[in-house]
Amino acid sequence: MALTLFAFDTPNARKITVALEEMGLPYAVQVVDIGKNEQFAPDFLKISPNNKIPALLDTDGPEGQTQTVFESGAILIYLAEKTGLFWPAKGAGRVAALEWLMFQVGGFGPAPGQVHHFAALSDEGDKRYGLQRFMAETLRLYGVMDRRLAEHAFFAGELSIADFAILGWVWRHPRHQVDLAQFPHVQRWYQALMARPAVQKGFAVALRRDQ
Repeated sequence: MALTLFAFDTPNARKITVALEEMGLPYAVQVVDIGKNEQFAPDFLKISPNNKIPALLDTDGPEGQTQTVFESGAILIYLAEKTGLFWPAKGAGRVAALEWLMFQVGGFGPAPGQVHHFAALSDEGDKRYGLQRFMAETLRLYGVMDRRLAEHAFFAGELSIADFAILGWVWRHPRHQVDLAQFPHVQRWYQALMARPAVQKGFAVALRRDQ
């Protein structure tokens, strides 16, 4: 198996399983249990210098050499370039795919991720400020997405890796306490993507040892 995905059941990992399934690439999964700090193992550090999942190992990389890739956005671009799929060849489509991919990795990920953190705190005083701050930003980002999708079927016009990146986080909308009915265009896009067989397969991949 040329491709091995090192992952756990998180939005950033689900982006990659969805992309791999949509691209029709065979791959193996190695679970890295971040709840048990397995991401800090020395062998994993060689693959992911930032001690984060997901990470990818490709034994059939460029020029037939083994290639490792860390950071979910970089993995999506790597896979898109490897296959030529979900990656507009040039022009405005390519720019839009890059813009919305960067939108996700730089904003729509960090903000709802902080909502997840503060929502899980038991002390109301500790959680109040954090939730107020990051929930406001999360809702603003949903609004940005809703306006884009009011005029486009997908974020880059055609289905691209930007959609897979954003989908991984919209998937967790119940956890960051967002009702998609407030954002009807995001809801339409989300339901359309989640109905795709390859997306369903991507979300069904076991990324925990107890699955």
